[in-house]
Amino acid sequence: MSIPFDSLRKQTILIVDDTPDNISLLSALLKDKYKLKIATNGLKALQIASVAPCPDLILLDVMMPVLDGYETCRRLKAAPETADIPVMFLTAKTQQEDEEIGLSLGAVDYIPKPISPAIVLARVATQLSLKKAREFLKDQNTHLEHLVEQRTREVMQMQDATILAMASLAETRDNETGNHIRRTQAYVAALARKLQHHARFAEVLTEENIHLLFKSAPLHDIGKVGVPDRILLKPGKLDPDEFEIMKMHAVYGRDAIIAVEKHLGGSNGFLAFARDIAYCHHEKWDGSGYPQGLKGDAIPLAARLMALADVYDALISRRVYKPAFSHEEAARIIRQGRGTHFDPDVLDAFNEIEHQFREIARQYSDNGHGKDKDAPEDDNGLAPQPVTSRVA
Repeated sequence: MSIPFDSLRKQTILIVDDTPDNISLLSALLKDKYKLKIATNGLKALQIASVAPCPDLILLDVMMPVLDGYETCRRLKAAPETADIPVMFLTAKTQQEDEEIGLSLGAVDYIPKPISPAIVLARVATQLSLKKAREFLKDQNTHLEHLVEQRTREVMQMQDATILAMASLAETRDNETGNHIRRTQAYVAALARKLQHHARFAEVLTEENIHLLFKSAPLHDIGKVGVPDRILLKPGKLDPDEFEIMKMHAVYGRDAIIAVEKHLGGSNGFLAFARDIAYCHHEKWDGSGYPQGLKGDAIPLAARLMALADVYDALISRRVYKPAFSHEEAARIIRQGRGTHFDPDVLDAFNEIEHQFREIARQYSDNGHGKDKDAPEDDNGLAPQPVTSRVA
């Protein structure tokens, strides 16, 4: 086992006294065991103490010209760079009230003059040992904090990877890519940040909740794992019975998250947002959505944000039954849904940050995006033609 370098070096003591005989006596007593620094007044002591490496202990006289020991101690304890240096008073002021003043200023000991060499040596050794112990504990606490932070990051990375894997499983069955997850995740976060200080949303859209929304957004279509391939991958329009089965993916997603909550014995912010998004992101502002036909503010805010994000991404993305729209066409179609499909304030936020949506789409683009503007209707029910939707 290696011995830390700091444990091998001599500890440094700063002696502060204006009397040469006192300095000589203390120097002779301590020089063999410790490295010594000398100051003959308080101002000089402050200067020496503040220069790294700082002394490990200060032996401080009280009655000195220029700056007495009490004021010197007060200033030492007030300065961050010297506040942790233990101070021992060695002084001829021996009244009880003098000792009380010194200790109240933060000194660790108060030794009257004339000094007893044995007492000084013992108390110096004690204070230096205590200082080493404090530093060791501080280093250990810092190490443990870093270790906990590292482990926490690792656990969060594993959680994020698991969430993305679960979400990707659902998306790949629908011939979508992991980039759809990343895009919708980023769209939701962008909308939330734009609305963070809006009077209607400020209470919900805290920094913590925006982070949770970002993390839970990938689970919006996890219920697709329960939809048969013959419906999920059908290249054409769904018939009414198929459409009813397709709509069940919102219920399946909600039920999957509820099962997790039951297993954990309760919910949390992440799961609550994930449940709301999975179950309600196909609800529409005017009440014409599914699965519950919720209207207006009865639709959870998380789902309202995801509704717009998901529609935008569906419009600009190539699907098995449609090519992709351009950003301009997608934005135009989305604006037609203000107050019907979308919360008007959420739509207005989109109008102000649509350049961010365009940049997110560019950053996480899929290979093979087309620009065909004669595409059939997308799976969220917004298209130039009045055609019945697949899953909207």
